[in-house]
Amino acid sequence: MKYRTIGTDPKTRREVSVLALGAMLFGSVTDEKTSFAILDRYVEAGGTFIDTSDNYAFWIDGSQGGQSEKLLGRWRRSRGVGDEIVIATKLGARPLAPGTSYVDNAEGLSAKVIRESAERSRELLGVDRIDLLYAHIEDRAVPLGETVEGFAELVAEGTVGLLGVSNHAIWRVERARALAAAAGLPGYEVLQYQHSHLRPRFDVPESIFEDGSLGHAGAELMTYLRAEPGLTLVAYSPLLGGAYVREDRPLPRDYDHPGTPARLAVLREVAKETGASVNQVVLSWQIGGRLPIIPLAGASSVAQLEENLAAVDLELTQDQRARLDAVN
Repeated sequence: MKYRTIGTDPKTRREVSVLALGAMLFGSVTDEKTSFAILDRYVEAGGTFIDTSDNYAFWIDGSQGGQSEKLLGRWRRSRGVGDEIVIATKLGARPLAPGTSYVDNAEGLSAKVIRESAERSRELLGVDRIDLLYAHIEDRAVPLGETVEGFAELVAEGTVGLLGVSNHAIWRVERARALAAAAGLPGYEVLQYQHSHLRPRFDVPESIFEDGSLGHAGAELMTYLRAEPGLTLVAYSPLLGGAYVREDRPLPRDYDHPGTPARLAVLREVAKETGASVNQVVLSWQIGGRLPIIPLAGASSVAQLEENLAAVDLELTQDQRARLDAVN
């Protein structure tokens, strides 16, 4: 395994594995025995960075979520896992009532919700401190300063370490960070957005993005990373839910545009040259790139995890990277 540091403050920064494990469906679609096996193998291979959320996976059974955090808590207790494993979770998108969703009834990002949701997550995970806590989705009904102060209070109390943000407009991220800096408070240091080798359209409206997606890592976010070396991008859905390699998983509609075939062709060429899978090329390309990117990949079996883990040791040549980077 290889590692990199997230965060800048010596009190809260953490060294984590360059491949993060997504636990979104653990405890719901993926049963406990399989989930434990995947987690055990990940840790055995040197993995130290696990991702979840307080609303995972509410859409499976019409609940408010919590299945993933509960399973991770049971796994931690049964294995005696301590703070050597960094567990990140998110708040803000948990439905306020069963049968609803973050689209119409999200908990939001008020100071009260931040405190109560973080406390619930700590209890379910069985941790004294949440290593990394994200603002999951935007809440424009709450003053941004209240959200910034709400997160900062938990850091000051020692119940939260690093702060992160996901699925926000970049101008909102920068505004929140500026407010935090002006007040001498900790701000967002980890950005979690969807990012893969294929480039999506950004003008396709989604349920909570009426003007087009704010959840994908585009040019604006990449330039932000270049300008702010203390930031890290955690790239979720890097393998597009299996669409790169499974015929029964079509590409999401965001990728249905003329630029996709050329990028797929280069991926397949490099995979053939290296003897690796397309999935492994995508992960290796992210891990070894010039920008600080940590791919966040889920797995529903140990075999899938093994394929992902092998990508950590896949070394792409400068020529291969140049071709992957340059294709339009």
